[in-house]
Amino acid sequence: MKFAYSPGAVAFRIFNYGLLTAVALLCVLPLAHIFAVSLSSAEAVNGNRVGLWPVDFSLGAYRASFDAPFLSALNVTLQRIVLGTAINLVFTFLLAYPLSKESDRFPYRNVYVWLLVFTMLFSGGLIPTYILAKQLHLINTMWVLVLPSAVNVFYIVLLLNFFRQLPKEVEESALIDGASYFQSMYKIYLPLSKPVIATLLLFCVVTHWNAWFDGIMFINDTDKYPLQTYLQLLLQKSKSVLSLEDAKMAAEDAAKTSIYGAKMFLSLLPIIALYPFLQKHFTEGIVIGAVKG
Repeated sequence: MKFAYSPGAVAFRIFNYGLLTAVALLCVLPLAHIFAVSLSSAEAVNGNRVGLWPVDFSLGAYRASFDAPFLSALNVTLQRIVLGTAINLVFTFLLAYPLSKESDRFPYRNVYVWLLVFTMLFSGGLIPTYILAKQLHLINTMWVLVLPSAVNVFYIVLLLNFFRQLPKEVEESALIDGASYFQSMYKIYLPLSKPVIATLLLFCVVTHWNAWFDGIMFINDTDKYPLQTYLQLLLQKSKSVLSLEDAKMAAEDAAKTSIYGAKMFLSLLPIIALYPFLQKHFTEGIVIGAVKG
């Protein structure tokens, strides 16, 4: 028996598909243009002849992309991801595990939870954060990129809600057998949390990879810029090309624009390559950790 949609339902589905397609195109088309620019010749870019398809195909921009500043920024970002992700996950587990217990086992639990939630709504502000980082001698170091975001309340809420869904009897039996709370967290909760760990890992990696504003605020040495901060500077330079009137300078900067496009596209590849491996855990981790059953 076939189900017949009403005219209103058909119109609603058409509207939904049309809207989602439009949003998808808004996300994909700029990337397609950047990719086309990176594969086009400088003459085609200078002549404004590049749309969504490369003109005068060339790989020269990619060969010129791996210069010292790009590799230095990439190295800083990779160090930030490894250090920052490890710190995020450790603090998230150490905070989410005790906060997932009932108030009779962890007195004043609700007080600590509300203190954390309060920080999601209010913060000290940018200037006090900068002053604090300066007084702690963190300016122009790797630590200023990872320590201010070491505790993410959203990750903690996600993980503690997941922990609260696990059967309490499993931990109680381990405690009766003489296990400590740290052993229970490490040997019981950690192995059972693989889906939500994959989700948090993806969140942490993407967050650290895409962060650029803190590099501008807290890093004074351009050699220590993370990748996205470095690319932000390139983006500002590429915008200035549009105001040039000298033909020779415009031609030279058109070649730079192709290189900038190649660098920007290269910065997307690691996330694009990582996501398929974690995608199967992503939806499951979000759903099971978002609502307490």
